[in-house]
Amino acid sequence: MLGSRRSRRRLTTALAGFGLLVTGAALQVSTSATPAHAATTHRILFDNAHAETAGNADWIISTSQPDPLSEDSSPSSETDWTGALSSWGVALQKTGSYSLKTLPSGSSLSYGGSSTTDLSNFDTLVLPEPNTLFTTAEKTAIMNFVKNGGGLFMISDHTGADRNNDGEDAVEILNDLMTNNSVDSTDPFGFSIDSLSISSDYPSAISDSSDPVLHGSFGTVTKSLIASGTTATLKPSDNSAVKGLLYRTGYSGNTGAFFLTSTFGSGRVAFWGDSSPIDDGTGQSGNTLYDGWNDSGATNAALALNATAWLAGDGTSGGGGGGSGTCTAAQLLGNNGFESGNTTWSASSGVITNSSSESARTGSYYAWLDGYGSATTDTLSQSVTIPSGCTTAALSFYLHIDTAETSTSTAYDTLKVQVLNSSGTVLSTLATYSNLNAASGYTQRSFSLASYAGQTVTLKFTGTEGSTLQTSFVIDDTALNVS
Repeated sequence: MLGSRRSRRRLTTALAGFGLLVTGAALQVSTSATPAHAATTHRILFDNAHAETAGNADWIISTSQPDPLSEDSSPSSETDWTGALSSWGVALQKTGSYSLKTLPSGSSLSYGGSSTTDLSNFDTLVLPEPNTLFTTAEKTAIMNFVKNGGGLFMISDHTGADRNNDGEDAVEILNDLMTNNSVDSTDPFGFSIDSLSISSDYPSAISDSSDPVLHGSFGTVTKSLIASGTTATLKPSDNSAVKGLLYRTGYSGNTGAFFLTSTFGSGRVAFWGDSSPIDDGTGQSGNTLYDGWNDSGATNAALALNATAWLAGDGTSGGGGGGSGTCTAAQLLGNNGFESGNTTWSASSGVITNSSSESARTGSYYAWLDGYGSATTDTLSQSVTIPSGCTTAALSFYLHIDTAETSTSTAYDTLKVQVLNSSGTVLSTLATYSNLNAASGYTQRSFSLASYAGQTVTLKFTGTEGSTLQTSFVIDDTALNVS
C-alpha cells in the first residue's frame, strides 16, 4: 500500500515527544550494559531502598549496608547479622559461594552505571516486599537487567499491606513494574499478582522431581506458608515459560499460584506471595516479627535458598547469569510486535507508528522506514544479549516493501539489516533489500545469530531513500528465538 508519509509523520510526532524514544547510541548504553555473569561466586543484591523496613517489616539481611560483612565477617548463626532476613543471608554466606550486598535506603536501582551497587555488578536482585513505587528509570533498569541475563526475586505480601501509608502496597508496586515500564509492558513474565489477603494456608509443591527450585542443593521443598499473603494468576499464552511451583490449597493450573518461576529474555524470574516465609523472627528491636523461616509445617528455607541459587544461574534449565553457559528457550526481543509504541526500540522519529497509510501485519503498530520520495535515512535498532549456552538463535521479521520506482535493474532505495557490537561497529550485514524486492503483502525473513552467543549485540535496520520516488520498508512481528 502506498501511503502519505508526510501525514503519517505528523500523527506520530507527539508520541516521540514523550521522551520514550532515544538515539541509537543512547539505547546501546542503556540496554547493552555488561550483563550479570554468574561466576564462581554468585552476586546477590538485596533491595532496601523501597521502604523494606517500614512499620514492622525488617526485610534486610544486616543493618550493615551495603556490605553485611562489616557487621560480622564470618557469621555462623542468624543473630550474627541483624535483620529478619539474616537467616537467609547467613545461610548463603556460609556456603562460600555467594557475595551479598544491600542497596541502602536513599539509593536508587540502576543498570549500566558506575556505582558499586549498580545491577551490572550482580547476578540476582531480591525485592523483599517493596513499599514504595519504583521510578521510571528504576523500572527500566530492572527490566533490562533481567532481559540481559539477571535473576529477579519478587516477594509480595497481601493486598492492603501498605506499611508506610503512602497509598501503595507490594501487590500494586510489583504489578506496576510488570505493566508500566519502558522495556516490555505486555505481560513480560506471564503472570499478574492477585489483589487478595489470604489469612493462612500451607501451599503444597507440585510433583516435579527435575525442578531445581523444588529439588535443589539446599533441600527438597514440600510446602510453604501463608500468614496473610496473596497468590498470582498465570498467563502462559503471554509467556510459555511461566510455571507454578506451589499452590494455595484447592488450586492448580493458572490460578492460586503462591510460588512461581518464569523467564524474560535471557534472565530468570521468581515470585513468592508472602513475606512471612522469609521472616526469621529476629531483627531490629521494636519490630513484631514472625519466624516463618523455621516454621515446622513448611520448607521455606529450602525454597528461598534453592530459588536464589537458580536465579543466580544454577540448575538445569535456565540462564540467570548471562555467561553461565546455559540457555532457556525464549524470545528475546522486547516490544517485538511494536504494540507498545515507541518503547524498547531506538528509532528515527515516526518510524514506529499505527498510521493507516500502511498496514500492520498483526495488531495496530508496525515500523515504517522511508517512503518520502526524498533523500531520507531511517533507522530502527535494539540491543540484546544472546546467552552463551544457546546453540540456536533465530532472528526473524516480516517485511513488506512497496515502491514508486519503476526500474527493474537499479536499487535506488535500500534497507540494510545489520549486527553491531556495543561500540557501534558493524559485525555483519545480514541482508540488503531494495525497491527491486517490492511485492504485495508481508514476507518472513530469517537469519541465524547463533555465532553471537555469549555477546551483547545491536540489531539495526537502516533504510536509505534516494531523492525522488518513494520506497517504503515496512517491518512487523520481529523475533529472536533462542534455545
